[in-house]
Amino acid sequence: MTTLVHAPCDEGLVRAPRPPEASHAGRRGVLVATVLGSSLAFIDGAAVNVALPALQAAFGASAALVQWVVNAFLLLLGALVLLGGAAADRYGRRRVFVLGIVLFALASLACALAPTAAILVAARALQGFAAALMTPSSLALLGANFSEAERPRAFSIWAGASGLATAFAPLLGGWLVDTVGWRSIFLINLPVAAVAVVIALRAVPESRDEGAQALDWPGATLGAAALGALTFGLSSASERGWTALTWSCIGAGVLLLAVFLLVERRSRAPMMPLGLYRARAFSVLNAMTFLLYFALNGGLFLLPFELIRVEGYSATQAGAALIPFALIMGVFSSSAGKLASHLGNRVQLAIGPIVAGAGFAWLGMNAPGGYWTTRLPALLVLAVGMTLTVGPLTAAVMSAVEERRAGLASGINNAVARIAGLLAVALFTLTVAIVVAQGVADTSNVLAAADPAAFHRGFRVAMMVAAACAAVGGLLVAVALPPSPAPLAPAGRGS
Repeated sequence: MTTLVHAPCDEGLVRAPRPPEASHAGRRGVLVATVLGSSLAFIDGAAVNVALPALQAAFGASAALVQWVVNAFLLLLGALVLLGGAAADRYGRRRVFVLGIVLFALASLACALAPTAAILVAARALQGFAAALMTPSSLALLGANFSEAERPRAFSIWAGASGLATAFAPLLGGWLVDTVGWRSIFLINLPVAAVAVVIALRAVPESRDEGAQALDWPGATLGAAALGALTFGLSSASERGWTALTWSCIGAGVLLLAVFLLVERRSRAPMMPLGLYRARAFSVLNAMTFLLYFALNGGLFLLPFELIRVEGYSATQAGAALIPFALIMGVFSSSAGKLASHLGNRVQLAIGPIVAGAGFAWLGMNAPGGYWTTRLPALLVLAVGMTLTVGPLTAAVMSAVEERRAGLASGINNAVARIAGLLAVALFTLTVAIVVAQGVADTSNVLAAADPAAFHRGFRVAMMVAAACAAVGGLLVAVALPPSPAPLAPAGRGS
């Protein structure tokens, strides 16, 4: 669900673009194809959250299984997005982009036809893998086909179009769920994918980085395995409690994460160079990113359940309820970037998360009631806080390291945000389960708890956790971010 708000950081996945070689008409085709292709992931991610209650009812699925409808996508996307960018540079950006779209379409069809929740989760994982190919390659294509002077406008159009698509995706998804059925939210991807592939093959020239290094498959495999084990363990805790299986999975995840860090440290071409974290600014900004997007993804995962299960919204109404948040993000993010030039990145990156935290706290303090007087004001405050943060975050991350590594730094920051979302879904559901367990014996289906009041109590606690995480992120920036971060000096192997 982080895709909308963190889209600008995807610019950092563009690596060593070639000089522009497309004509004016060709560049227009490149822009249309990349917007259509990358929007598939944005629209799908936003629409699925609204459809989760219907999915759970259709399959009679447990809370843990419903989490994996989201987490399977985020796991593959977060773990492999850097590898996808490297693959595009090495094997051809158009080739990887088209491959990603085709795989995403096939996975969408599998989602729509899934006879069981387990098969749906597997298809969602394939969607995440496809998105890890599409997103970085789409931005790499923009970088390769637009001149340095034209790129800011191209990236702005890409981010704006993706933001607007995501803004209306929950409404469209909710309407489709209410009128056609949840399977239709995946079928709408097919015609969009077909048009994007046709335009890409006809109008987009191939490009690659002739000096691109070998892909870091060991790092990608270990990273995905570590995140998968951790997430499975945390998801299992909300359904089965703290059993031996739960602790075993969490322990395995921690061990695999340690091995991943060791492999990255020794690799000649690491997916995530650990040397970047020697720059204090880079470490602080990534810590803030993790806390803020942990709060955001966890909160927006639970909110549709609160609106539908507790407050009686239809899926369409729940989707419409989120439009103001997404619109503010999509329309005003560029203005927030300009504001940072006057206030300074440090000031704005401290204020933004704290304001977002106030929005989460407001959501948590509200009793179920009228949308206009309770949910909307809180969502507007949250949107303002996120909008203040997103624009300057990209610039701050990229200026925290030496210029030649700016793109990689931003790409890592993007992956951190997606991984935060992955863990948030599991931990926020666990938080609700712990609160609900005080009043019911069975929490295996906590997201569809029979007692709406019990779920609401859990939701309120979860929102306060989100508020605390976001506010701590802002305070961390205020206290620990250097006023003028110096670029990191060149490092040796494995950095």
